[in-house]
Amino acid sequence: MDAEHRPARGAGTVRPIRYMGDPVLRSEGDKVRSFDANLRRLVEDMFASMYAADGAGLAANQIGVSLQVFVYDCADDAGRRHVGHVVNPVLVAADGETLDADEGCLSLPGLRFATPRHAHAVVEGVDMAGKPLRVEGNGYFARCLQHESGHLKGQLYVDTLKGATRKEALRAVRSATWSS
Repeated sequence: MDAEHRPARGAGTVRPIRYMGDPVLRSEGDKVRSFDANLRRLVEDMFASMYAADGAGLAANQIGVSLQVFVYDCADDAGRRHVGHVVNPVLVAADGETLDADEGCLSLPGLRFATPRHAHAVVEGVDMAGKPLRVEGNGYFARCLQHESGHLKGQLYVDTLKGATRKEALRAVRSATWSS
């Protein structure tokens, strides 16, 4: 994302992160239809909230807004930093080798589990002005794109876990102090 479209680190208002158990995290967000000042403010607030929580990505439903938007500030495995947002994203490719790596989520604070994700991902959507964009990532950035795209479909990363890892994760969620 170019500097002209990147919100300043402190431009938005920090909003509370919603935790697993909040119904907004389990519903698919609505498509954005108005590309106006309210959307720009939402994106700024999402960046501020993500940075305040020390996250690499944040979906709108994680701050209680049921719209198809996510933001990210994430490095790929080569160390290149990717900063941006996607409105009405569609995960059009998740391919390549499947890698298990520790993954966490701002909506499940303090928990990390080995999560299978593809090594390459492509998301298409539009920016906050409604211009088409395509975001492609490898490694950790591909993981971020898949993770945030899942949020907007009402999924959490623990939904991708299998077997003993899934059981361990769900036990940890039940005993977490933030769990409802």
